[in-house]
Amino acid sequence: MTTGPGRSGLIMEEPLLWEKGQPGRTAFSLPDQDVPERSKEIDANLLGEAPDFPDLSEIDVVRHYTRLSGWNFGIDTGMYPLGSCTMKYNPKINEKMAATPGIASSHPLLDDELSQGSLQILFELQSFLASLTGMDAVSLQPAAGAQGELAGMLAFAAYFRKNGEQRNKILIPDTAHGTNPSSAALCGFKPVQIQSGTDGIIDPQVVAELMDENTVGIMLTNPNTLGLFEESIREITAIVHEKGGLVYGDGANMNAVMGIVDFKRCGIDIMHLNLHKTFSTPHGGGGPGAGPICAVEKLRGFLPTPHVTRKDGAYYLEYNCPESIGRLHAFFGNFGVLVKAYSYILSMGAKNLKKASQLAVLNANYVRESLRNDLYLAYDKPCMHECVFSDKWQQEYQVSTLDMAKGLIDHGYHPPTIYFPLVVPGAIMIEPTETENKDDLDQFIAVFKDLIREAKEDGERLRQAPLRTKVRRLDETQAARKPCLTG
Repeated sequence: MTTGPGRSGLIMEEPLLWEKGQPGRTAFSLPDQDVPERSKEIDANLLGEAPDFPDLSEIDVVRHYTRLSGWNFGIDTGMYPLGSCTMKYNPKINEKMAATPGIASSHPLLDDELSQGSLQILFELQSFLASLTGMDAVSLQPAAGAQGELAGMLAFAAYFRKNGEQRNKILIPDTAHGTNPSSAALCGFKPVQIQSGTDGIIDPQVVAELMDENTVGIMLTNPNTLGLFEESIREITAIVHEKGGLVYGDGANMNAVMGIVDFKRCGIDIMHLNLHKTFSTPHGGGGPGAGPICAVEKLRGFLPTPHVTRKDGAYYLEYNCPESIGRLHAFFGNFGVLVKAYSYILSMGAKNLKKASQLAVLNANYVRESLRNDLYLAYDKPCMHECVFSDKWQQEYQVSTLDMAKGLIDHGYHPPTIYFPLVVPGAIMIEPTETENKDDLDQFIAVFKDLIREAKEDGERLRQAPLRTKVRRLDETQAARKPCLTG
């Protein structure tokens, strides 16, 4: 088999902590207390069915978490080709900037005059993001992309309320990000799905047939989840605007178009950005994100508060916005994430931000061309930052997308996104990002080609993959429906 970055060797095994623990072991000691102990009966009544945590020594705990850290896989470990997620390497300098004591230790309740440095960072980041998107106003409040979507939909609702209109439908393509319908529904809008064409993009004529005076507008993901640019975007937005509607732009895939696309000129009225996907914050694992929203002038007043303004050379938080949808959460966004994005933009500069997108597109098309004769290409046209294949050609050997994904694990690769987007049966979505060099891409491609050969020659073995991991293939359905949360 082709040698990938994964290898077998010294594997540190250990029993479950509930098996390892022994009564009387402890990892800490407390001085004598003058508070009387409660009886076990009282504890039992208070705790109810709480799990009986194992008794462990300090070295037991340290070794356990050290082993776990070695079993974990992340972008610092190897290539992480998840499509539609932009799991790219993020320069550590941006982590260092966010950890600067004066920034990391600043208190959110300090008065504006004592927070001028922090407020300047936020003010300038607002300006940078407006410039990058071509939009007029920015709110840094939303804590993630989905909350940015929600903020956009709340702004749409507020806009139509002000105009005395009661629109109740919104158009959402089948190639939009999955949270779009939920964000719209939470604001009382009924999602109406638009089916993409045979070329993977939206036909303006379909939009024209569905758009009426009861329709709020459309939520467009561009580039869409097939990794394709909606080439008719200006025609589509003109149709929506002609009927008095608004256009929401899902900017989660900004990684493909930085410095290349002016979204205001495309006809977008409001959009969100995933700073944790495009602008240098580790993505995944439930960590903090940021989903700023950018709007055109007529929607500025509806953006969440507070936002940072500048007056007489000083920066301050502006709360006095009568039309605003209000706060989205406590304090001011996920400040550390915003600092990382600010540092990334400053260190890259306009020229290199554009180059990053160009390289992301180049890498994705390199993978697409390299695997096009081995995997079925769902849409045979140049892609943006990600390419989508399927298992159509492997089905005759009874090998599925899942089997190939599990096989990649044996070679040391995190699998790409599978079975998404839903418009492609057996989808295999690969996003190499701009941070992978040609040598690493060639190795990944060679491993994938070897798996495809194996599918023909020894499909049974591939159907049992992974074979070299600590844990073999799991029952994912049972894990989702009946997770084991205790020992």
